[in-house]
Amino acid sequence: MTHFNYLIIGGGMTATAAVSGLREQDKTGSIGIIAAEQETAYDRPPLSKQLWSGRKQLDAIFHELPEDVTVLNGRKVEQIDPQQKQVLDDREERFTYDKLLLATGSTPRRLPFGSDNIIYYRTVSDYQQLRRLADTHNRFAVIGGGFIGSEIAAGLAMQGMQVTLIFPESAIGSRIFSAHLSNFLNDYYRQKGVEVLSETTVTDVSGSGTDLTVTLDNGRSLNVHGVVAGIGVAPNTALAEAAGLEVDNGIIVNEHLQTSNPHIYAAGDVANYPDALLRTRRRVEHEDAANSMGKAAGKAMAGASITYDYSPMFYSDLFDLGYEAVGELDSRLEMVTDWQEPYQKGIIYYLRNERVCGVLLWNTWGKVEAARSLIAEHAPLSREDLIGRLSG
Repeated sequence: MTHFNYLIIGGGMTATAAVSGLREQDKTGSIGIIAAEQETAYDRPPLSKQLWSGRKQLDAIFHELPEDVTVLNGRKVEQIDPQQKQVLDDREERFTYDKLLLATGSTPRRLPFGSDNIIYYRTVSDYQQLRRLADTHNRFAVIGGGFIGSEIAAGLAMQGMQVTLIFPESAIGSRIFSAHLSNFLNDYYRQKGVEVLSETTVTDVSGSGTDLTVTLDNGRSLNVHGVVAGIGVAPNTALAEAAGLEVDNGIIVNEHLQTSNPHIYAAGDVANYPDALLRTRRRVEHEDAANSMGKAAGKAMAGASITYDYSPMFYSDLFDLGYEAVGELDSRLEMVTDWQEPYQKGIIYYLRNERVCGVLLWNTWGKVEAARSLIAEHAPLSREDLIGRLSG
């Protein structure tokens, strides 16, 4: 039985950040990582962004961990025993710990058909599979009009692929953008050569290999070489639930990122944490959350007096357009739009009870901290107050 002062379950960005935080506080404590993926830790966002635009190469996304960190890849933790501070993996090997971090991330939601014909885009293996297909074939269907779907559709189209983007909503990103901006994106993608099928549902994916048929709810069929789906993810909470930890849309943590067991922490996609800026609980599935929360959890595990009061940002690249955002973006909220150039550059403010709770910086850069400060005011603001507030 191997003992670690600090044991991390999950080998992604959150784990790497946690190691950094741990080593800032404790230079010598033993650290172990148990990760289901075969690959060493890597940055996930480039898989649907910079690797397709050519701004980054695959070997640049992998992380280097200190040599004194024990990393066990290709293993799955089967059980946590909080009373014994013990973990059992799928090789029947047991590990004990002083402090445990759950950085188990999330799993893509799957359709009830299509079997292995659909790439549920999430990992570097998924990227490599899709890249191999794109090197030799050119017709692809992408299911989902959210973050992953819109980014992958753009990435494939920029490689000269014939892409059909299919989603049940009225427009791309319609759950977070205004109707005007989402409808603009539909037209923008079409101008870039993507066939956009909004208000359309995939009912079946059949065939094998690179000879696939996508059946739509309107009776139409598409013959494609590959199918990619980005239809959301679910947090990996099964281990936490079985261990008796409090779970509700993720693993519940306090402001120190401790779970309901004080020796077990959680961070990243899987953690439901109190967002001090928004004054509410939330779970965030973005890079900034993984890195900031992971580092804070590492410091806290090593004994630092840490209060995680950070509200992470997120970003996306869509062909020649891009954005950064902070706070809560929900198309059901009241919005105030401040365009410098319609749909090309501007800021959209999201308000609840006349108070800004989210800011979308559309092709507008270097304003994230100013946006956070604006949200932190928690003051009633009118349209007149906001126009020019951050764009000036």
